[in-house]
Amino acid sequence: MKGKGEPIIEVRGLKNSFGDQLVHEGLDLEVRRGEIFGVVGGSGTGKSVLMRSIIGLQRPDEGEVEVFGEPMLDREENEAKHIRRRWGILFQGGALFSTLTVAENVQVPIREYFPRIEGQLLDEIAAYKIVMTGLPAETGPKYPSELSGGMRKRAGIARALALDPELLFLDEPTAGLDPIGAAAFDQLIKDLRDALGLTVFLITHDLDTLYAICDRVAVLADHKVVAVGTIPELLALDHEWIQEYFKGPRGRAAATIAKDADR
Repeated sequence: MKGKGEPIIEVRGLKNSFGDQLVHEGLDLEVRRGEIFGVVGGSGTGKSVLMRSIIGLQRPDEGEVEVFGEPMLDREENEAKHIRRRWGILFQGGALFSTLTVAENVQVPIREYFPRIEGQLLDEIAAYKIVMTGLPAETGPKYPSELSGGMRKRAGIARALALDPELLFLDEPTAGLDPIGAAAFDQLIKDLRDALGLTVFLITHDLDTLYAICDRVAVLADHKVVAVGTIPELLALDHEWIQEYFKGPRGRAAATIAKDADR
Protein backbone atom coordinates (compact mmCIF):
# COMPACT_ATOMS: atom_id res chain seq x y z
CA MET A 1 0.00 0.00 0.00
CA LYS A 2 1.30 3.44 -0.90
CA GLY A 3 1.96 5.88 1.88
CA LYS A 4 0.49 9.13 3.04
CA GLY A 5 1.85 12.13 1.17
CA GLU A 6 2.05 10.57 -2.30
CA PRO A 7 0.28 12.47 -5.10
CA ILE A 8 -3.35 11.45 -5.52
CA ILE A 9 -4.33 14.17 -8.01
CA GLU A 10 -1.86 15.62 -10.52
CA VAL A 11 -2.83 18.36 -12.97
CA ARG A 12 -0.28 19.68 -15.48
CA GLY A 13 -0.57 22.45 -18.05
CA LEU A 14 -4.37 22.64 -17.82
CA LYS A 15 -6.14 25.03 -20.18
CA ASN A 16 -9.89 25.69 -20.12
CA SER A 17 -11.77 28.26 -22.13
CA PHE A 18 -15.34 29.01 -23.13
CA GLY A 19 -15.31 30.77 -26.47
CA ASP A 20 -13.13 33.84 -26.08
CA GLN A 21 -13.19 33.59 -22.28
CA LEU A 22 -9.97 32.07 -20.95
CA VAL A 23 -10.46 30.39 -17.57
CA HIS A 24 -7.25 28.40 -17.02
CA GLU A 25 -3.91 28.41 -18.80
CA GLY A 26 -0.84 26.49 -17.71
CA LEU A 27 -2.48 25.42 -14.46
CA ASP A 28 -0.49 22.92 -12.37
CA LEU A 29 -1.72 21.26 -9.18
CA GLU A 30 -0.84 18.35 -6.90
CA VAL A 31 -3.00 16.94 -4.10
CA ARG A 32 -1.39 14.51 -1.65
CA ARG A 33 -2.85 11.42 -0.04
CA GLY A 34 -4.50 12.04 3.33
CA GLU A 35 -4.70 15.83 3.21
CA ILE A 36 -7.65 18.19 3.23
CA PHE A 37 -6.77 20.41 0.29
CA GLY A 38 -8.60 23.72 -0.03
CA VAL A 39 -9.05 25.65 -3.27
CA VAL A 40 -9.84 29.37 -3.17
CA GLY A 41 -9.97 32.21 -5.66
CA GLY A 42 -12.00 35.18 -6.72
CA SER A 43 -15.21 34.99 -8.72
CA GLY A 44 -14.57 33.71 -12.22
CA THR A 45 -11.24 32.05 -11.47
CA GLY A 46 -12.67 28.64 -12.36
CA LYS A 47 -12.67 26.74 -9.07
CA SER A 48 -15.61 24.54 -10.01
CA VAL A 49 -14.34 24.24 -13.60
CA LEU A 50 -11.09 22.85 -12.19
CA MET A 51 -12.95 20.24 -10.17
CA ARG A 52 -15.12 19.32 -13.15
CA SER A 53 -11.98 18.92 -15.27
CA ILE A 54 -10.51 16.50 -12.74
CA ILE A 55 -13.63 14.35 -12.41
CA GLY A 56 -14.32 14.27 -16.15
CA LEU A 57 -17.33 16.56 -16.47
CA GLN A 58 -15.34 19.25 -18.29
CA ARG A 59 -13.07 18.47 -21.23
CA PRO A 60 -10.01 20.76 -21.07
CA ASP A 61 -8.52 22.35 -24.17
CA GLU A 62 -5.04 21.24 -23.14
CA GLY A 63 -3.21 19.56 -20.28
CA GLU A 64 -2.97 16.34 -18.34
CA VAL A 65 -4.98 15.05 -15.38
CA GLU A 66 -4.02 11.99 -13.36
CA VAL A 67 -5.93 10.54 -10.42
CA PHE A 68 -4.46 7.63 -8.44
CA GLY A 69 -1.62 7.66 -10.95
CA GLU A 70 -3.90 7.00 -13.93
CA PRO A 71 -4.64 9.42 -16.79
CA MET A 72 -8.22 10.70 -16.84
CA LEU A 73 -8.45 12.53 -20.17
CA ASP A 74 -9.48 10.92 -23.47
CA ARG A 75 -10.69 7.72 -21.85
CA GLU A 76 -13.91 5.88 -22.55
CA GLU A 77 -16.46 5.81 -19.74
CA ASN A 78 -15.94 2.10 -19.09
CA GLU A 79 -12.16 2.55 -18.99
CA ALA A 80 -12.36 5.13 -16.20
CA LYS A 81 -15.17 3.51 -14.23
CA HIS A 82 -12.85 1.67 -11.86
CA ILE A 83 -11.20 5.00 -10.95
CA ARG A 84 -14.45 6.91 -10.46
CA ARG A 85 -15.59 4.18 -8.09
CA ARG A 86 -12.78 5.27 -5.76
CA TRP A 87 -14.09 8.81 -5.25
CA GLY A 88 -17.22 10.50 -3.95
CA ILE A 89 -18.58 13.94 -4.80
CA LEU A 90 -20.66 16.51 -2.96
CA PHE A 91 -21.88 19.16 -5.38
CA GLN A 92 -23.16 22.55 -4.26
CA GLY A 93 -26.42 22.25 -2.35
CA GLY A 94 -26.13 18.46 -2.07
CA ALA A 95 -27.65 17.80 -5.54
CA LEU A 96 -29.93 15.09 -4.17
CA PHE A 97 -32.62 13.55 -6.37
CA SER A 98 -35.82 15.19 -5.12
CA THR A 99 -38.07 12.26 -6.06
CA LEU A 100 -35.99 9.75 -4.06
CA THR A 101 -35.78 9.33 -0.32
CA VAL A 102 -32.47 9.95 1.43
CA ALA A 103 -31.85 6.19 1.65
CA GLU A 104 -32.65 5.77 -2.05
CA ASN A 105 -30.28 8.62 -2.90
CA VAL A 106 -27.48 6.88 -1.01
CA GLN A 107 -28.26 3.65 -2.84
CA VAL A 108 -27.94 5.19 -6.33
CA PRO A 109 -24.15 4.74 -6.74
CA ILE A 110 -24.31 1.29 -5.12
CA ARG A 111 -26.95 0.17 -7.62
CA GLU A 112 -24.84 1.56 -10.48
CA TYR A 113 -21.57 -0.13 -9.55
CA PHE A 114 -22.85 -3.21 -7.68
CA PRO A 115 -26.22 -4.09 -9.25
CA ARG A 116 -26.28 -7.50 -7.58
CA ILE A 117 -26.57 -5.95 -4.13
CA GLU A 118 -30.23 -5.57 -3.31
CA GLY A 119 -32.90 -5.89 -0.65
CA GLN A 120 -32.00 -5.83 3.01
CA LEU A 121 -28.24 -5.51 2.49
CA LEU A 122 -28.74 -2.41 0.33
CA ASP A 123 -30.97 -0.88 3.01
CA GLU A 124 -28.44 -1.69 5.74
CA ILE A 125 -25.56 -0.09 3.84
CA ALA A 126 -27.59 3.07 3.24
CA ALA A 127 -28.65 3.25 6.88
CA TYR A 128 -25.03 2.91 8.02
CA LYS A 129 -23.83 5.69 5.70
CA ILE A 130 -26.62 7.99 6.87
CA VAL A 131 -25.82 7.51 10.56
CA MET A 132 -22.10 7.91 9.80
CA THR A 133 -22.73 11.53 8.82
CA GLY A 134 -24.46 12.36 12.09
CA LEU A 135 -28.01 12.19 10.78
CA PRO A 136 -30.70 10.38 12.81
CA ALA A 137 -31.50 6.88 11.60
CA GLU A 138 -35.08 7.93 10.83
CA THR A 139 -33.77 10.31 8.14
CA GLY A 140 -33.58 7.47 5.58
CA PRO A 141 -37.27 7.36 4.56
CA LYS A 142 -37.54 11.15 4.29
CA TYR A 143 -37.36 13.18 1.09
CA PRO A 144 -34.84 16.00 0.59
CA SER A 145 -37.64 18.59 0.76
CA GLU A 146 -38.33 17.47 4.34
CA LEU A 147 -34.78 18.24 5.49
CA SER A 148 -33.01 21.40 6.52
CA GLY A 149 -30.15 22.72 4.39
CA GLY A 150 -27.55 21.29 6.75
CA MET A 151 -29.24 17.90 6.79
CA ARG A 152 -29.38 17.82 2.99
CA LYS A 153 -25.63 18.43 2.85
CA ARG A 154 -25.03 15.59 5.30
CA ALA A 155 -27.27 13.38 3.20
CA GLY A 156 -25.16 14.36 0.20
CA ILE A 157 -22.05 13.30 2.10
CA ALA A 158 -23.71 9.98 2.94
CA ARG A 159 -24.25 9.39 -0.79
CA ALA A 160 -20.68 10.47 -1.55
CA LEU A 161 -19.46 7.85 0.93
CA ALA A 162 -21.67 5.08 -0.43
CA LEU A 163 -18.85 3.24 -2.20
CA ASP A 164 -16.25 3.65 0.58
CA PRO A 165 -14.18 6.12 -1.47
CA GLU A 166 -10.56 7.06 -0.89
CA LEU A 167 -11.03 10.57 -2.31
CA LEU A 168 -13.78 13.10 -1.60
CA PHE A 169 -14.60 16.15 -3.75
CA LEU A 170 -16.54 18.91 -2.00
CA ASP A 171 -17.82 22.02 -3.81
CA GLU A 172 -18.66 24.86 -1.39
CA PRO A 173 -19.86 22.42 1.30
CA THR A 174 -20.69 25.06 3.95
CA ALA A 175 -22.34 27.60 1.62
CA GLY A 176 -25.71 28.68 3.00
CA LEU A 177 -25.14 27.29 6.48
CA ASP A 178 -25.19 29.40 9.62
CA PRO A 179 -21.87 29.67 11.52
CA ILE A 180 -22.77 26.92 14.00
CA GLY A 181 -23.93 24.55 11.27
CA ALA A 182 -20.88 25.33 9.16
CA ALA A 183 -18.51 24.65 12.06
CA ALA A 184 -20.25 21.34 12.77
CA PHE A 185 -19.95 20.38 9.10
CA ASP A 186 -16.26 21.26 9.09
CA GLN A 187 -15.75 19.01 12.09
CA LEU A 188 -17.64 16.21 10.34
CA ILE A 189 -15.30 16.41 7.33
CA LYS A 190 -12.23 16.37 9.54
CA ASP A 191 -13.54 13.44 11.59
CA LEU A 192 -14.38 11.45 8.45
CA ARG A 193 -10.94 12.16 6.99
CA ASP A 194 -9.26 10.95 10.17
CA ALA A 195 -11.48 7.91 10.64
CA LEU A 196 -11.57 6.72 7.03
CA GLY A 197 -8.17 7.89 5.78
CA LEU A 198 -9.75 10.07 3.11
CA THR A 199 -8.12 12.61 0.85
CA VAL A 200 -10.35 15.68 0.50
CA PHE A 201 -10.40 18.19 -2.38
CA LEU A 202 -12.44 21.11 -1.09
CA ILE A 203 -13.57 24.23 -2.94
CA THR A 204 -14.62 26.96 -0.55
CA HIS A 205 -14.76 30.69 0.06
CA ASP A 206 -15.30 30.11 3.79
CA LEU A 207 -12.26 31.39 5.67
CA ASP A 208 -13.35 29.61 8.85
CA THR A 209 -13.24 26.30 6.97
CA LEU A 210 -9.77 27.05 5.59
CA TYR A 211 -8.38 27.80 9.03
CA ALA A 212 -10.23 24.98 10.80
CA ILE A 213 -9.54 21.92 8.65
CA CYS A 214 -7.38 22.54 5.55
CA ASP A 215 -3.82 21.22 5.57
CA ARG A 216 -2.87 23.16 2.45
CA VAL A 217 -4.62 25.75 0.29
CA ALA A 218 -4.26 26.49 -3.43
CA VAL A 219 -4.98 30.02 -4.66
CA LEU A 220 -6.39 30.47 -8.16
CA ALA A 221 -5.67 33.78 -9.89
CA ASP A 222 -4.43 34.95 -13.28
CA HIS A 223 -5.80 31.75 -14.92
CA LYS A 224 -3.59 29.42 -12.86
CA VAL A 225 -2.56 28.33 -9.37
CA VAL A 226 -0.43 31.22 -8.13
CA ALA A 227 0.39 29.71 -4.72
CA VAL A 228 -0.01 26.54 -2.67
CA GLY A 229 0.79 26.11 1.00
CA THR A 230 -0.36 26.33 4.57
CA ILE A 231 -2.10 29.54 5.55
CA PRO A 232 1.01 30.89 7.34
CA GLU A 233 3.01 30.20 4.17
CA LEU A 234 0.44 32.01 2.03
CA LEU A 235 0.36 34.98 4.41
CA ALA A 236 4.10 35.41 3.89
CA LEU A 237 3.64 35.93 0.13
CA ASP A 238 3.55 39.34 -1.48
CA HIS A 239 0.44 38.83 -3.61
CA GLU A 240 -2.30 41.45 -3.60
CA TRP A 241 -5.30 39.12 -3.70
CA ILE A 242 -3.87 36.74 -1.09
CA GLN A 243 -3.11 39.61 1.29
CA GLU A 244 -6.52 41.18 0.78
CA TYR A 245 -8.33 37.87 1.21
CA PHE A 246 -6.56 36.53 4.28
CA LYS A 247 -5.82 39.84 6.01
CA GLY A 248 -9.14 41.56 5.38
CA PRO A 249 -11.78 41.85 8.15
CA ARG A 250 -13.21 38.37 7.54
CA GLY A 251 -9.76 36.86 7.36
CA ARG A 252 -8.69 38.45 10.63
CA ALA A 253 -11.89 37.24 12.31
CA ALA A 254 -11.33 33.67 11.06
CA ALA A 255 -7.72 33.75 12.28
CA THR A 256 -8.85 34.86 15.73
CA ILE A 257 -11.44 32.07 15.94
CA ALA A 258 -8.81 29.52 14.89
CA LYS A 259 -6.37 30.74 17.56
CA ASP A 260 -9.07 30.60 20.25
CA ALA A 261 -9.97 27.04 19.18
CA ASP A 262 -6.35 25.94 19.56
CA ARG A 263 -6.09 27.17 23.14
